[in-house]
Amino acid sequence: MFGARSFGSRLARDGLSAWATVSRSSAERSANLIKVSYNFSHSFRTNLTAYSTKQGSSPEARSLGEAARHCAQCYKELSKLRLSALVVSTAAAGYVMGSAEEIQWAGLFWTSVGTMGASACANTINQLMEVKYDASMNRTMRRPLPAGRITRGHALAFAVTTGLTGISLLLWKTNNLTAALGAANIVLYTMAYTPLKRISIANTWIGAVVGAIPPLMGWAAASGKLDAGAYVLAAALYFWQLPHFMALAWMCREDYARGKYRMISLVDTTGRRTAACALRNCVYLLPLGPIALAAGVVEWPFALEATALTTYFTYASMQFLKEPSAARTCFRASLLYLPLFMAAMVVHRIPQTEDTKATADVLLQRACASLQYCSTLLGITTDVKPVEETKAAEFVPEAPSPRLEPKRAIGIPDILAPFPFLPLPPLPQCPSRIYADSDNSSSSKECPPSTESKSGKISAESK
Repeated sequence: MFGARSFGSRLARDGLSAWATVSRSSAERSANLIKVSYNFSHSFRTNLTAYSTKQGSSPEARSLGEAARHCAQCYKELSKLRLSALVVSTAAAGYVMGSAEEIQWAGLFWTSVGTMGASACANTINQLMEVKYDASMNRTMRRPLPAGRITRGHALAFAVTTGLTGISLLLWKTNNLTAALGAANIVLYTMAYTPLKRISIANTWIGAVVGAIPPLMGWAAASGKLDAGAYVLAAALYFWQLPHFMALAWMCREDYARGKYRMISLVDTTGRRTAACALRNCVYLLPLGPIALAAGVVEWPFALEATALTTYFTYASMQFLKEPSAARTCFRASLLYLPLFMAAMVVHRIPQTEDTKATADVLLQRACASLQYCSTLLGITTDVKPVEETKAAEFVPEAPSPRLEPKRAIGIPDILAPFPFLPLPPLPQCPSRIYADSDNSSSSKECPPSTESKSGKISAESK
């Protein structure tokens, strides 16, 4: 005891750190690294980090607690816990947005657990398929499978267990649509996205589709179907991922080249193509705030907040385009954008009751009617044939359909909403046949015959 204190005093005076290595019994087949440091107030700080030094060591040879910690760490890395937590947060946001006045917290919990299981399954299968490629990359070489900390069979059993558990919970506690979306996402991630990573640069866009599905799962779990508002958050996730991964691909392009991945940054020597793709998708994010407002999903403050967030994100992408070394700035802006966007959407959400859904449907119908009306004004229609400018605007409209209502104006659109107060444009038609009588017995007035035009063609004939 006295010798240890004297030894510690000498180290404190010299300002040095003492390192000691203690070996456990050979039955445990592992080693512990013990770092002991002294501060100048003669206090000890001891950090014990236990790890296995022999590859493939049997868990039975370790203590039960150490084996549990080892497996938990491996499961955490196999499931990519932080990425899976992000996926769960997007599904939870979709659930809240698709809920009515009262949020069913039990349903939210089971949706989150099921989504976590599906995400862990997909990420584990992804690592099983890419062991040799992960071993060659600095960013992934310390994962459990390349490092030999867990066997392939063990990882496969973990993937099957989490996948079946997650999909079963979604099927049992939510509905068939949510479970089907979860299963489809696993298949799309493992059978399409993962193989494409070494075949085509299109893998990034396929991966963005995978990331856009969890909000749809949350909305479907809450409402039982996919309404128009469900696709607003899904679109935000899709367009957000592309600037995020473009910046990451440029920063890690050398690592991706060692792993033989096909990324756009590997065929872009200047970085401008990669940055332009990031900027383009940031611009696509700009109208999502007003679109969410028009769809009856959020209140008006969200449109302003979303526009402000997207403007900052777009500015960061412009800096990336101006100077490729600013890719990290764009990447950090993407990390800030998504949680703030989802939080603002949840704060300003409009409960999805039957009335709000009906209102959203009416708004959608009015928007479609407005587009149809505008196309009629611009002459983009197949019902009326265009007339040459050199001829008089005289033509005989087609005979009215027997399904038309009495006293219905020929050629006038059925719906003029949301602009019913605007005057109707002059429509070229026969003045004597403006209205069609439903009574076939009554004879309608005939159009006066027109003389032959200079071109030798007859514009109309009287019947």
